[in-house]
Amino acid sequence: MKFNTQLIHGGNSEDPTTGAVSTPIYRSSTFHQHVLGGEPKWEYSRTGNPTRASLEKLIAELEHGAAGFAFASGSAAIHATFSLFSQGDHFVVGSDVYGGTFRLINKVLKRFGLEFTVVDMQDLEAVENAIQDNTVAVYFETPTNPLLQIADIKAIADIAKKHGVKTIVDNTFATPYNQQPLTLGADIVVHSATKYLGGHSDVVAGLAVTNDEEIAEQLAFLQNSIGSTLGPDDSWLLQRGMKTLGARMRVHQENANEVINFLQNDNHIGKIYYPGLKDFPGHEVAAKQMRNFGAMISFELKDGLDAKKFVESLQLIDLAESLGGIESLIEVPAVMTHGSIPREIRLENGIKDELIRLSVGIEDPEDIIADLQQALKKLD
Repeated sequence: MKFNTQLIHGGNSEDPTTGAVSTPIYRSSTFHQHVLGGEPKWEYSRTGNPTRASLEKLIAELEHGAAGFAFASGSAAIHATFSLFSQGDHFVVGSDVYGGTFRLINKVLKRFGLEFTVVDMQDLEAVENAIQDNTVAVYFETPTNPLLQIADIKAIADIAKKHGVKTIVDNTFATPYNQQPLTLGADIVVHSATKYLGGHSDVVAGLAVTNDEEIAEQLAFLQNSIGSTLGPDDSWLLQRGMKTLGARMRVHQENANEVINFLQNDNHIGKIYYPGLKDFPGHEVAAKQMRNFGAMISFELKDGLDAKKFVESLQLIDLAESLGGIESLIEVPAVMTHGSIPREIRLENGIKDELIRLSVGIEDPEDIIADLQQALKKLD
C-alpha cells in the first residue's frame, strides 16, 4: 500500500472479533486466562493491550520497522530508548535538541553514569571524531528543534556502523510522511506523537520504532518494566489522528510556503530558518532524504525588536508550547521550550532571545499571515 492508504488501512484496521473498522478501546486492566501457566496473548494492560498494539503495529509499518512501542509521552519514549544502555556507556548527541531532551540527559541520565558528548551533527568529521571506545550510540534530531538544522541520516548511520554503534533519530518534526530514518540506516526512531502524529493538540504520547529484532525484544522488556505505557483511550485517539496525517501535512506545508513568502518580504524579520529555502544550510541534504520540508518555521526578529510584545499581540495564532496541531502555534524557545537550557549554552547553540518558532496550522493562510502582519506592525 502507498503511504496515505497505509495510514488508514495499516496496523489492525479491522477488529478481528467484531469486524469494526475503528479499533475498539479495550479499557480492561487485566484479561481472563483460561490455562494456568499458559501463554495468553493478553494478560495485563501494562504488558500489552489490544488498542495500544494496533497503534504500535501501525507506526512500525509506517516507519518500515520490525516493532513499535507506545509510551505516555515523547520524553518517556526517549528515556526508554536510553535505558537500553548501561552505566559507563557514551553517546554522541546533537547540539540542537529539544530542551526536555537536554534536561533528561543532564539532570537524570548523567546521574546514572551515562556519558555524553555534544556535537554539531551537520559536521560529519566532528561526529566521527567524537566517537570513543565506549560509545554505544549517536542520537540526534533532523530537522532540529528549534533551528531546523539538517543532519545527513545515511552518512551518520554509515559512520556509526563503521564504529559498531547504533543510530537513534528523533523524527518528530518530519514525521514518517516526510522522512523514514530506518530506511536510511538508523536503528531506532523516536517520536513525540503529541505533535503531528496526533495532530489535534488533544493527546500526549511517545513512540519508538526499531528494525532490529534484538532491540525490539529489549524495548518490550523496558516498556513493561518501567511502565510508562500509553493508555488505551490515548492509543485510540492517537491512531485516529494518524489516519489524517497525510491530508493534514499537505495543507500544513502549503500554508508554510505562503507564510515563508510573507516573512521573506517583511522588514521586521532578520533571519529565517527553514530547510525548504534553497540558500538554507542543509537544504540539499533535506531535499535528498525528505519528501517535503515540513511546516515548522523559525525566525529571528531584527535586533532591538521586542519578541514578547510581538507574540502577545497575536490574536489568531496561539502562544503555546507544543507544535504540529491543526491550529497555528507560536513560542519563544529561550523562554518556553528551551528555557531549561542555560542562557550561555542557548546562545552558543544559536538560540537567541529574538528567536521565534512557528508551527503553521491548517487555517486559511490569509488569516495566518494577516495575524502575523498586524502583530509585526505593532513593533514599529
